[in-house]
Amino acid sequence: MLRSDVLAILRCPEDRSELTVASEAVVNQVNAAILEGWLVNRAGKPVQRVIDGGLIRADGRWLYPIIDQIPILLRDDAIALDQLSK
Repeated sequence: MLRSDVLAILRCPEDRSELTVASEAVVNQVNAAILEGWLVNRAGKPVQRVIDGGLIRADGRWLYPIIDQIPILLRDDAIALDQLSK
């Protein structure tokens, strides 16, 4: 997926914290929620495209999607991970 040297320089666009690669289990949960149609992004819009992977902010609250092998590091496109526990 992402090379370690690239991952080392990527940061959360909001708080500049480090990002880590989401586990396969988290990606599968996110994709299941997307397919079920209830997952929304930070802007409140439904997430419509399944993701290839994700980058999780250091505090574990937000996931930035990776689509077509490109990290989408836009604040409004972040997905709140607490939605998955509801």
